[in-house]
Amino acid sequence: MSPVRFRDRTDAGRRLAEKLAAYADRPDIVVLGLPRGGVPVAFEVARALAAPLDVFVVRKLGAPGHEELAMGAVATGGVRVLNDEVVHGLGIPEDRIDAVAARELQELARREHAYRDGRAPPDVTGKTVILVDDGLATGATMRAAVRALKQKGPQRIVVAVPAASPDTCAGLNAEADEVVCVITPEPFVAVGYWYDDFAQTTDAKVRDLLLLARQPRRES
Repeated sequence: MSPVRFRDRTDAGRRLAEKLAAYADRPDIVVLGLPRGGVPVAFEVARALAAPLDVFVVRKLGAPGHEELAMGAVATGGVRVLNDEVVHGLGIPEDRIDAVAARELQELARREHAYRDGRAPPDVTGKTVILVDDGLATGATMRAAVRALKQKGPQRIVVAVPAASPDTCAGLNAEADEVVCVITPEPFVAVGYWYDDFAQTTDAKVRDLLLLARQPRRES
C-alpha cells in the first residue's frame, strides 16, 4: 500500500509531532528548523511539544567546478565543517575553500538577519535539539547541520522529518542520536512528491512563524 501523502507542511508537522510526543513539555528541548521549508514543519512540532523554536541556517559549500558536490557547509554561529574525502579527493586548496565559505557566509548572515532581527542564536549547550526539515532526499544538508550542531555542545540531537528516502533515513542514524521519519517510501522520487502543496516557503513566512512562536499561546 502506498504511504499517505501530506496535505502541506502544516499537516506534515502535526503528523511528525505525533511521533515526537515523548519529548513534550520537557524543559531541555529546543526545536530548530532548517530554512526555509523546514520551518513551517518545525513550527507545528514546537507548538505541539511546548518547546522553543528557532532556525539553524546551513549553507552548502559547493566544490569549485563541481558545485553540486558538497565539500562542506557553514552553519549558524559561524561553524564550518568540511568533507575531507571530497576536499582531498579533488585536491581543493585552502584559499579556494575560504573563498567559497566567505561567499556562503554572506548569504548565511543575510538570512540570520532576516529571520532573527539581531537576536542571538539559541544556546543549545546541554540541550536535546530536535532538527527538523520538510524531507530528506540525499540528506547532505541535514548531515552537515548535525555535524555543525555537534560543535555547539548539545546533549542529544534528534533528526526529525516527515518524509525521507529509506537509505538516507537509515544512514543518518550514524550521525544523530535518533532519527524520526514519518514515512520512508520506496521509490522515494523526491520530497515534494509526498506533498499535495509544496509551495516555496518565503523569508517573510519564516520570520512570521518565528515571531508567532515567541508569543504566548492563548488557551482555547
